[in-house]
Amino acid sequence: MKGHSMNLQPFGISPQRVALVHDWLTGMRGGEKILEVFCELFPDSTLFTLLHNEGAMSSIIEQMKIQTSFIQHLPLKRRKYRNYLALMPNAIESFNLSEYDLVLSTSSAVAKGAVPGKNAIHICCCLSPMRYLWDQYDEYFGKERAGLVTRLTMGAVRPYLQRWDVRTSSRVHHFIAISKNVEERIQRIYGRLSDIIYPPVSTDLFRVSEADDGYYLIVSALVPYKRVDLAIEAFNRSGERLLIAGTGPDRKKLENNANRNIEFLGWQSDENLAKLYSGCRALIFPGVEDFGIVPLEAMASGKPVVAFAQGGALETVLAEGQHPTGIFFNEQTVESLLCAVKVVSQTSFDPYAIRAHAEKFGRTKYKEQIQKYIQQRVVDFRNT
Repeated sequence: MKGHSMNLQPFGISPQRVALVHDWLTGMRGGEKILEVFCELFPDSTLFTLLHNEGAMSSIIEQMKIQTSFIQHLPLKRRKYRNYLALMPNAIESFNLSEYDLVLSTSSAVAKGAVPGKNAIHICCCLSPMRYLWDQYDEYFGKERAGLVTRLTMGAVRPYLQRWDVRTSSRVHHFIAISKNVEERIQRIYGRLSDIIYPPVSTDLFRVSEADDGYYLIVSALVPYKRVDLAIEAFNRSGERLLIAGTGPDRKKLENNANRNIEFLGWQSDENLAKLYSGCRALIFPGVEDFGIVPLEAMASGKPVVAFAQGGALETVLAEGQHPTGIFFNEQTVESLLCAVKVVSQTSFDPYAIRAHAEKFGRTKYKEQIQKYIQQRVVDFRNT
């Protein structure tokens, strides 16, 4: 890993004076794929995080020097860490970063609120301002999603957390947005400009496949905003085979609502995901994502995507032109989704053209972009 590391010593920053900050280390999702690249670039840095479920991360992340907060020692933290949301601002501020010259955070919750040293530059790769405080509050804490005690608690602490979230955005010198969708949100909520660098997709893990084993596929965390419930309702009606790879707090509820044509596979390794992508007819992507790495993984396998026409999918899925890579549905309804599934099943796609599109978002390209960006920002900072 050290052979791929980034050298900032010519700019006065030693490898040991770089701090990486991440919300929590509980599993490998899109944000952790970005963190993984940062760990490769700065293998001698310290990784600060609220909590770490050992063994849940890739080997690249696991071998880092990891420092956790007091949340690591609270009961039920392994699965119920989100219940400690009100404590997270204090936890992230408890880290002493005064000895570090570069703070590089990846944040969808509180990591961007870490307190940098007076002479340090803080660059934040913002996956999104906290969804459950802002645009998707009702999807997490509405009457159908949360009990009375949870709703009352969140109603009381939400204003405080929102004020903290906005106020601490000033601790970041430069925001990186992962999509135009997130760029708009950073501007609207924080009043800050940002630079867009699309997240890395490990396209090398996947191969073009022309196979069709007769099933549709969802790869997703099983949480409310992913709208897996919509896909289940649609495939309950159609009777077509749907495989769901992923885990999360909504799994039991979703399983209880699913018919026998829908199979829950749980967490899957990259190797198994590659096999699942290669055999599917199409990927179903029913939620609104900040960016969405999963559709690009499917496209790297030569597979089309059926996506809801909002959010990051609009920046990755091509529904028109000479070589489309998928189909959009315009309303989050069963009827609209089923119509799109029917269209995709009757459309001929070029799997190699789909793969070529996905390669534009490859990991190597991302690594080159992010290195140039960090170096330029450090140079600018040193010269001010």
